[in-house]
Amino acid sequence: MPTLTTLADLTAHLDHLRAAPRETGTLTLVVRRPEPAARELLDEGVIDEAAGLVGDNWLSRATSRAVAEGRHLDAMVTVMSSRMTALLADTDEDRALAGDQLYVDLDLSHDNLPAGARIAFGDGAVLEVSAKPHAGCRKFQARYGADAAAFVNSEEGLRLRLRGLNARVVHGGVVRPGDVVRRLG
Repeated sequence: MPTLTTLADLTAHLDHLRAAPRETGTLTLVVRRPEPAARELLDEGVIDEAAGLVGDNWLSRATSRAVAEGRHLDAMVTVMSSRMTALLADTDEDRALAGDQLYVDLDLSHDNLPAGARIAFGDGAVLEVSAKPHAGCRKFQARYGADAAAFVNSEEGLRLRLRGLNARVVHGGVVRPGDVVRRLG
């Protein structure tokens, strides 16, 4: 599955990752997680203010404490760099194993999208970037290797948000691969 498997290979592609569009990009993949370890690649997804990506299991995975404190809303939808996943896997099915819902060709770095920044998708869905970190976990490491996890969790990987970001839904809408993704403001 992995296309690039060593830290040196991945590091050699930093310039490509940094070159992601800053203002306007493309939604490349929409993935629903109906249950643990299951992935559905969608031609069309519905983003909802209360449900996140409709049919996804994000809410059932939140702890009761996170729900009680409202912290679960900071991770309604996860967004990852399609440039990063393209370095890790050759097929959309294997890229979807990263575990995120929306994959975009857009600069997700803290410099470009600080917490509170908003991103518009297609004809109306709007997400707000949360401050909640999104780091490579054991599952990510098991799927893509220790070097890939070390790369996305490195100082530069975290600054660029190569593992992706967490967001809350501000405005719902329909999203499709190929949709324009715009940084607002």
